[in-house]
Order: sequence, then structure tokens, then C-alpha cells
Amino acid sequence: MINIVGLSIGISAALVIYVIVNFDFTFDKNHRDSEKIYRVVTEYSFSGNVGYNGGVTGPLAAAVKAEVTGVKDVVPFFTTGGMNVFIANKTDVPTRFKDQDNLVLADGRYFKLFDYNWLAGSAKTALNEPYQVVLTSDQAKIYFPKLLYNQMLGKTVTYDTIKTTVTGIVQTPVENTDFNFHDFISYSTALNNPALKDNLQLTEWGSTTSASVLFVKLADNASPINVEKQLNVLLKKHNPPKKEDAGNTQVFHLQPLNDLHFNKDYNNFDGGHTASKTTLYGLLVIATFLLMLGCINFVNLTTAQASQRAKEIGIRKTMGSTRKQLMIQFLSETFLVTLFAVIIAILAAPSILKLFADFTPKGISVDYLHHLNILVFMLALILVVSVLSGFYPALVLSGYKPVDVFKNQANAGTSKTRNSFLRKSLTTVQFIIAQFFIMATLLVSKQIYYALHKDLGFKKEAIINVSIPYKNMNEGTKQVFKNRLATIPQIEMMSIGGAPPSSGNTNSTEATYKDGKKEIKTDVQQKFGDDNYLRVYNIKLLAGRNITRADSTKALLINNSYAKVLGFKNPSDAIGKVLDYNDNKKMEIVGVVADFYQKSLHDAIKPLAVLMTKNKFNNRTFHIALKPQTAGGGDWKKAIASMQKVWKDLYPDDDFDYSFYDKNIEKFYDAEQHTSTLLTWATGLSVFISCLGLLGLAMYTTNLRTKEIGVRKVLGASIAQIVTLLSTELILLIALAFVIVTPLAWYAMNKWMESFADRTTISWWIFVLSGAGMLLAALFTLSFQTVKAAVANPVKSLRSE
Repeated sequence: MINIVGLSIGISAALVIYVIVNFDFTFDKNHRDSEKIYRVVTEYSFSGNVGYNGGVTGPLAAAVKAEVTGVKDVVPFFTTGGMNVFIANKTDVPTRFKDQDNLVLADGRYFKLFDYNWLAGSAKTALNEPYQVVLTSDQAKIYFPKLLYNQMLGKTVTYDTIKTTVTGIVQTPVENTDFNFHDFISYSTALNNPALKDNLQLTEWGSTTSASVLFVKLADNASPINVEKQLNVLLKKHNPPKKEDAGNTQVFHLQPLNDLHFNKDYNNFDGGHTASKTTLYGLLVIATFLLMLGCINFVNLTTAQASQRAKEIGIRKTMGSTRKQLMIQFLSETFLVTLFAVIIAILAAPSILKLFADFTPKGISVDYLHHLNILVFMLALILVVSVLSGFYPALVLSGYKPVDVFKNQANAGTSKTRNSFLRKSLTTVQFIIAQFFIMATLLVSKQIYYALHKDLGFKKEAIINVSIPYKNMNEGTKQVFKNRLATIPQIEMMSIGGAPPSSGNTNSTEATYKDGKKEIKTDVQQKFGDDNYLRVYNIKLLAGRNITRADSTKALLINNSYAKVLGFKNPSDAIGKVLDYNDNKKMEIVGVVADFYQKSLHDAIKPLAVLMTKNKFNNRTFHIALKPQTAGGGDWKKAIASMQKVWKDLYPDDDFDYSFYDKNIEKFYDAEQHTSTLLTWATGLSVFISCLGLLGLAMYTTNLRTKEIGVRKVLGASIAQIVTLLSTELILLIALAFVIVTPLAWYAMNKWMESFADRTTISWWIFVLSGAGMLLAALFTLSFQTVKAAVANPVKSLRSE
């Protein structure tokens, strides 16, 4: 039972982790010649700060087709979303689908490069003309639930005010893919629609948007390096460097299709799921460790019990069994135990996967019928585990000599043999793995606690963020919304502006300060807000004054870090200085605020400006500070209900989306929270498996030393002395494991912490607590058997003497 339970836990973990890892490693593997397909991406450098963009300049596609050699196919497309879709029905009011995302402007070249199964229409003609659209089968069934695919052709789909005709239906991809588009509007539609054409920016070499995507397929003998060089020559030709941009760079790179799913710098489309190869490989290491623990248990317990089968082996050899036959027999036994463990794992895996549903990507499932590779993996696992776990015990068992067996010498030197040394070594490895997991879990939890409780330089509690619809940014409606919110008694104050102090968005520009002797050009982060922005977030003003409405075009605030970059040791010295700001506009520094984190603790604090703007896109977020809750605790719910009512009156066609700011901050550390959860599970399982093995060894040891214990008790040994005698050797192994694992864990923790610009310390108590915890768990496990053996009546053990 110990063998089967230990193995089944290890195999379950390995199976679930395999399903997760295999899911991410199988994205977009179905396209023909995928190794020749690349996305063109853009890398920027502003004042030493590097930025990445998965898009390109609008005119690049046409230039590549005309001027770059070695490229077989040039496939531009433009991603869009947030459109309302209208479908005519039998009533006067069309059916409306709000804010549809994953829409794309594309043409026939898209379907030539990427493989889709066509259910209706033709890839050659479906997107040749303006105002045509191709739908995926799932989306088509949403728009036209009662029609067959062929009957959908010719139907009208209206995107906001743009009427299109359905000319094709493609099968929704069943394979894992990052290309989750479901409405393909013909690219030429944008060329015939002024508003859409402006978005494409087909003549703007100096402007880049991530929505403007370009894929290329290289010719058979083309070199990616050579093509990349040609792209950058093309950029310099059409957009030569300007004097004022000295030190700034813009470079095109070719990103392989198989990197699309794993590159967080360039991302994929519309913020789709990207995976970390480091995390995936880390998961595989965890799976390997847990599987190793189960296998070590098997080897330990099987070799420990070998002596009990000595007579069986001696008789079999005497009757003519060869060593090969005996090895096959013992490997077969191992195979059966492993098979039972695998069956348990197969039944348990779907439930285990559900435990991690909150942070595993959508679409992951343990589907044995439709994923043949999972069954192949399980078969391989059975064979590998059977060989790893069974080969050495089979070798030991089949090596007994019949003569020694029948002379009762099979047990000679049991505690001093090579088998005993191997058992001790494997047990030590078990506790190294278990203690490593404990130490890692404690450190990750400590860093998360540090990040969530650190003073970030602003208030984050009791603040709600609400952004008005970007399609309805009417200034009059916004003012009415503000005035009505001001009447809600639970609201303390509010500010209108852009992103909150710390957010996932980055808005930056360049600014230059000239002091007569030198010129300091800096990349500056920007936060937009009114005169209440500092008050809502309790951002401290170190020197000068707050911004006012009159400052929108001539004055700003900077943070203390920026003041230091400009050479001012005292914040007050920066007041009144003028910056050449954003296209040489003169902006006066009227105040210096204390530093606050603009992103998570992964990123260092950067030079920052806080300013007012008349730009409606940076002036659409309401930052609402709530009053403290009274004893009943329902004040905030009432406030939200009142806000929702006002919203529905003024923006009836849009959903009321709000968020508590402190919850948004917590989301910065989702990856770390998930890592902590996985490590907690891995730690629990590793300790459990290790203690199972320890229990098995303790049972074997006490059984082997039953008569010795009886003699010691007759001679006056106490229960405590007997327990100490039986436990000492195993406790020393745990201590040895602690000594070995501590420097390894310290090194691994340091490497993990390097990703944080601001991090907690690796405290000594993490290691002490880990060692003490493992020791207590081991003592508790051993006590079941050692105390039982120590209190046993010695008469029973010595009766046969």
C-alpha cells in the first residue's frame, strides 16, 4: 500500500504537470512550413530605456513586398475590437452583440499562410472585395443559430455602422492556437472607410501600433538574419534618423512563429495568454522530483524487505530458476504495482487539475480519448517507472546465493551492507528534495507578503476606478456623471484623469533639461490627473505646489527620482525650472512629489511627471475615494449600487465595470501567487511521500530488531532509550540532508529574487524553520512505529529463543 500510494501521488503530479506543459508547448504546430513563418516586431530604445512592440509601422508591408528579397509571402493584418455587432432579425430592432473583440482586418493572404478548414465559401475569393466578412463556425452559430453554414453566405453583419456580407465560414480551430480571431473583415474595407483607413496609418513611417501586424514566410533558402538586415535598411531609407532623436533607436526583428506563445516582451494578440518556458521547465523539474520520491520509496522498501524473500529465492534457484527469470519475475511485480498506481493517477488527475483551474489557461483538460499523446505518455511512464523502481531491487533479490540462504546467512550484516548504504543515500535525497520545497515555499510566501504590504508611496485601500466608455466620451455627459457621483454620501472625493499611480499601462515621453552647461535628456513616465489626484491617493508633496486647471499646457509635477536625475539634491531646488517637454513644449516644474512605484516591485521607480491634459483619452478614468465603512459594513455596497444607477442612466448601452484599486495591485503578483500555490502542493506531497517512505523503513527496521529490543528491555532499557535508538539513524539522515540542501536552496532563491527590483531579505529563519519542520514531521511519523515497538511486551519477542 505504501508503494502504491507513494507512486500514485508521484505519477498523478507528473500526469497533471505533463498535461499543463504539453498544452503550452503545442500552440500553432499545425501550420504548414511553420518553421519558415515569422512575425516582424519592433524594438525601441528611448534614452537608454528599451521598449517592445508586437506591431509595425503601417507602410512596412507594401515596402517589404516591393523591396525585400528572400520573402515568399507578405501577410499584413490589423487587429481591432470593441465593436457592437448587429444582426437583422424578424423584428424592427436588430439583435445586438456588445463589444466584440478578436476582430481582424485581413485578406486572402492570411488564409494562404495559416491553415483553416473551410466549411462554406472559398479562401481564394472570400475577402477580395470591400465589405466582406469570413466567420469562424462558433461565431457564425452565435450570429445565425438556426442556419446551415451554406445558408449563412450572403447574410449581413454590421460592425457599428459598417455593413458587411458573409462570404465564408471556416472551422473554429480545434488545435491550440494564439490566433483566436473569429470575424475576418476584408482588408480593403478599411481602404474604403475613412475612419478605419486613418487607423491603418499606411503612410506613417514614424508611428507604430501593436494592432498593425505583419507576418512573413521566408523562401526556402532565405536567411532570417539577411531579411532582418534588409528590413532595417528599409526603415532607415523611409524614416531616416533625426538630430533630435540622437541616442534613440528603432529596430525590426523577425520573431519565429514558435516563439509567439512564449514571448512576454512582444505578447501575442489582444493580451492573449503567453506562457513562460522557465515556469514550464520548473514544473517539469517538480514533476521529476515527485516521481523520484515515489520511485525512491519503492527501491528503499523493496530492498529493505529483500531478506524476507530470501528462502523463496533460494528454493527457486535450487529448483532451476536462472537469474534472468528471477529478474523478469521481480520486474513484472514492479510493473503490476506501477500499473495500479497509474490507474489511481488516471482517475485522480481530472480532480487534481480542477484544483488549479483558477490559474491554468482555459482549454486545459485531461481528455484521454482525444489526446493520444497523454496515453502514450502514461505508457512511457509505466515502463520508465517500472524499470527505474524495479531494476535495482530485482538485481539484489536475484543475486542471493542458495547456500547462504539455507545457512540463515542471508541477513548477515544487514545494517552494514551496500544495500543499507543505498537506502540511506536515497532517503537523504528524499529529504533534500522535501526540504528544498519547504524553503522555496517559505521564501516565495515572504516575498509576496512583502510586496502586498510594502508602502508603495500612495494609498490603495477604499479606492474605486471607473472608466467611461471610450466610444462615448462626451464632455457634457462626463460632467453630469461627475456631478451626480458627488451627491453620493459614501464618496469622500474623486479625481478624473488617466491611469492610477501604479498600473500595467505605460505612458512615457522624452523631456530635456538645459541648465546652461549641460543638457539632460530623459525618458519620462507620465501620469495624468486633476488637482485631486494627489489627494485621492495620498501622494506626498515634497516641495512646491499642486497642479491646477490653469497648468494643463504650461506646468507639471515631477517625482523625487526625476529631480535627482536632473541634478537637484534638494527637491525645492527643482521648483521653477523649465523642461523642453514633448516636441519642445516648455513646461515649468511647479512641484516635486515623493517617489511611488509606477508598476510592481519587479520594476524600479523611474523618472515621472504628473500633469493635467485636455486629451480625452487620458482624461476618462474616475478615481473615487470612499469614506470608511461604518459598523454595519454596507456603506460601500450602497455606494456601488448608487454609482451603477447613475451609470445606467447616462451610459445605458455599456456595462458598469469598476474595480477596487487594492485588488488591482494584488493582480500584479498573480504569477507569484500561483507559484506559491504550486510550491505549497509540491511541498505537501513531497513531505507526505517522504514520510510514507520513512514509515515503511521504520516498520522494517523495528521488525528486524524485534529481538534486540526485547533483550534491551529485559536488561533495563527505558521506552525513551528504545525510541532514541530506533530514531537516531534516520534523524541523522535528515540533518545531513539539511546541511546539503541549505546552500543549494540559498543559491536558487537568490536567482529567483533577481527578477524583483525591490525584494525582501533571505532570512536565516527560513532555513531553520524548514529543517525544524521536516524534523518534527519525521519524528511524528517515526513515533507511530518506534513507540509501538518500545512498549511491546519483550516476552512475545523472546518466546522463540
